[in-house]
Amino acid sequence: MSMPIRKNPDSLPREDYHGARKRLFIGLVSLTSAALCLVLLVGWVIPYIGLGNIHPLVPDVTGALLVACIALIVWATLGLVLHIYTGRPWFGSQRVRGVAVKLFLPLMELLGRLFGISREEVRHSFIKVNNELVRGETGGFAPSDVLILLPHCLQSSRCAVRLTYGVDHCKRCGQCPIERLLALRDRYGVKLAIATGGTIARRIVVKERPRLIIAVACERDLASGIQDTHPIPVYGVLNERPNGPCLDTLVSLTNVEKALRHFLNVLPPEMPPDMPPDMSDGPAATPGALAGAVFGPHDGKDADAAASHPAASPATPSEPQ
Repeated sequence: MSMPIRKNPDSLPREDYHGARKRLFIGLVSLTSAALCLVLLVGWVIPYIGLGNIHPLVPDVTGALLVACIALIVWATLGLVLHIYTGRPWFGSQRVRGVAVKLFLPLMELLGRLFGISREEVRHSFIKVNNELVRGETGGFAPSDVLILLPHCLQSSRCAVRLTYGVDHCKRCGQCPIERLLALRDRYGVKLAIATGGTIARRIVVKERPRLIIAVACERDLASGIQDTHPIPVYGVLNERPNGPCLDTLVSLTNVEKALRHFLNVLPPEMPPDMPPDMSDGPAATPGALAGAVFGPHDGKDADAAASHPAASPATPSEPQ
């Protein structure tokens, strides 16, 4: 029975990717594939007569190989486009994502320039498509398998504390987003690190060995990071640059937390509306302490039992019962 082709109902909002559309990525990847097929075809037709002088079968053999390559490119592109459109894998498209990441993006940027499309627009579309593919291909992860990777420009330029060698040196003064990102780390029990560049980021990935990376960066660094860390899935969150690139940048904590809640298989309850969003009252928590308090000693197995016997304080006469 044939599988119906329906649009992905879980498409990510364009507003989080500077208005980028998937159709831009689909159009460019299709044109790139067509250009590659044309180059292969021309590369066979031009020397066809000369190849016959080597041996009568050489033109036929090389032609068969080129036709196979063209068929492979068409098959891979069709599977990728259907995967992007429907949100479901087609024709083994999970493996094709790596080819698109490594090979197609540079060619798509070059092709986009020929049509007057900036690199930033292409990268925004690429990151949006990548995130939707990662959401569709990956399942739930343990908190210890998830790494939040941050750029150093999120830290206040006026801060004298170096966090690239240890995020727990942060004083949690609230002058930059690092404080609340650390609160998210503590709440969900995931790993968090800050990188000053691609080399340090790769070193952190090798050291932490995550199964999923939630990366915050600009479109250039996100696109290159997605390429460098493949096949480890990377979910990218674009930062905000009110002061220009690489200086006192910001990030939507809501988008980071949404990604955490989508990928983690064990979750704390929703944040109470009256709780301060930065969760910074009292002494700084150690990594995973808040998550451990919510999940219990067995990663959530005793959560239901704990919920059935809450430790509530005695109500005062003015409190509703």
